[in-house]
Amino acid sequence: MATWILNASVVHPETGAREQQHFHIADGKISRRLSAAERPDTSGCEVIDAGGKLISPGFIDMHVHLREPGFEYKETIRSGTESAAKGGFTTIAPMPNTRPVTDAPDTVKFVLDKAAAEGVVRVLPYAAITKNELGRELTDFKALKEAGAIGFTDDGVGVQNAQMMKNAMALAASLGLPVIAHCEDDSLVEGAAVTEGAFAKRHGLKGIPNESEAIHVGRDILLAETTGVHYHVCHVSTEQSVRLIRLGKSVGVKVTAEVCPHHLVLSDEDIPDSMDANWKMNPPLRTPGDVEACIRGLEDGTIDMIVTDHAPHSAEEKARGLAKAPFGIHGFETAFPLLYTKFVRTGRWTLDFLLRRMTADPARVFGLPYGKLDVGAPADLTLIDLEKEQEVNPDSFLSQGRNTPFAGWKLYGWPVLTMVDGKVVWTEENGINR
Repeated sequence: MATWILNASVVHPETGAREQQHFHIADGKISRRLSAAERPDTSGCEVIDAGGKLISPGFIDMHVHLREPGFEYKETIRSGTESAAKGGFTTIAPMPNTRPVTDAPDTVKFVLDKAAAEGVVRVLPYAAITKNELGRELTDFKALKEAGAIGFTDDGVGVQNAQMMKNAMALAASLGLPVIAHCEDDSLVEGAAVTEGAFAKRHGLKGIPNESEAIHVGRDILLAETTGVHYHVCHVSTEQSVRLIRLGKSVGVKVTAEVCPHHLVLSDEDIPDSMDANWKMNPPLRTPGDVEACIRGLEDGTIDMIVTDHAPHSAEEKARGLAKAPFGIHGFETAFPLLYTKFVRTGRWTLDFLLRRMTADPARVFGLPYGKLDVGAPADLTLIDLEKEQEVNPDSFLSQGRNTPFAGWKLYGWPVLTMVDGKVVWTEENGINR
């Protein structure tokens, strides 16, 4: 059955003004857009009255962890995609650091089949660069692409050997797929849980230095220049990395980058002295100067997109304390409200800017046909109540992971409906729809 979404608020990209429109959805696509003054014939159609709420292309998250296979006690493809839908995301790209690692065609197929059977949003898996993410032997890139992998990454660890990374880039370039890099020099980070900064000094802790990330960023930009690959930098967190990416782009290297909400909103100076491991993530929260550099990098286009790096863990794991708990925080269900409240309501960003960095820009970078409200585009849509204020309550998350530093924060701008390929998959009122 076709659907009409009536009285939805649309942001004009140039003026920022909002106007109400009606959207007709048929065969999984946006088939018509009418002005608010027009009266559509809704007979025989399902009708959704948006009541003036914002309509956006569904959010696209190109860096997530669904944990399955192997870590189902943290998250499953089912629970992770449900959480994504509640956060307004319609397309997500899971990382391969599962068990087994997504380094073989059968594992890629497992993820895709599981997502088709139990997921509620679109899942586009990455495959590993090296077997078991050990950095010793390249995976079969061609077979992984044929199985459905959209790119190659050893996320969770950095590829330490430069020749291995160069070979990977050359092979990926020959196949027309990107290399997505977790940038971290292992020799500089062993035994550290937080950045070199105020918190580490106050507590006498070994810190993770900025150069541990930036060294790999600089190395890989040079290798990308040589091989011609599309090189994408994961979760940028330092001023030095932003500077290097900006330089790479200025000389024509095909380098793109992403940043996470927590690296735009929090610094190491915000970490509580309680040593709460919900504030432990990798890359770690950096200094206020690094935060500002990342914000400016996103604003000037050096950083192309926002991702969540959604990384759920069990409560028992996070209870081990800052030194022993695993890195990572929940991301899906707080991302848009957090950034809308912090940057749009304060006037630093326009609403259109935030929406583009979460929709059209990731689609552009990875060549995806999503992130649009155009007639003929896939009907991946999110309705958002910009005026709704709500407290972050981890107990209400659909994810199995409750690990967030934002518990208790009062935020505005909460998704209320998510549609994928013309089907409503989640509503605030009724929850998940399968």
